Amino acid sequence: MSMKILLLFLADDDHDDRELFKEAIEEIAVKTKVVTFENGVSLMAHLLDTTTKLPDFIFLDLNMPMMTGEECLDDIRSESNLQQIPITIYSTFYNHKQASLLKEKGADRYIQKPNNFSLLKATIERCLESFKVENDETLDKDTYFVI
Repeated sequence: MSMKILLLFLADDDHDDRELFKEAIEEIAVKTKVVTFENGVSLMAHLLDTTTKLPDFIFLDLNMPMMTGEECLDDIRSESNLQQIPITIYSTFYNHKQASLLKEKGADRYIQKPNNFSLLKATIERCLESFKVENDETLDKDTYFVI
C-alpha cells in the first residue's frame, strides 16, 4: 500500500523559521510536500485561487505583518471549501487565553515553536502522524488534534 503524500502550507514571515521547518520536514517519516508563504496575504491569495490544489494541512505563524495568523484563520474558516483543512497555529510564544480563543475560531492546534531542531522535528512529526492516510482516502475530521 502506498502512503499519501501530505501537502502542507506554511505561512511564516521569518525566512529562517521557514527554512528550518522545511529542513525538519525532510527528516521526518511522514511523506510531505511543503509550500511556504512569507505572509498571510500570499497564503490567502493562493488558497482562493480555484486552480490550485488545496493543502492537507496548514501551519500559520501567529505574528505576521500585513495579515496575522488569526486573521488568516478567520478568513480560511469563512470559506466553505476551506473549512475542513486542519490548521495549526505555530508561534514563538504560547498564550493559553489566546490558544483558547483561536480554538473557538477553528484552529485545530496551537504549538509553540520549539527551540531546537530535534524537538522541532518531533513536534511536526507528532502533528502529522494522525494525518497519515493510505490509498488517498479522505482525511477524517475526527482524527485531528485538538488544542
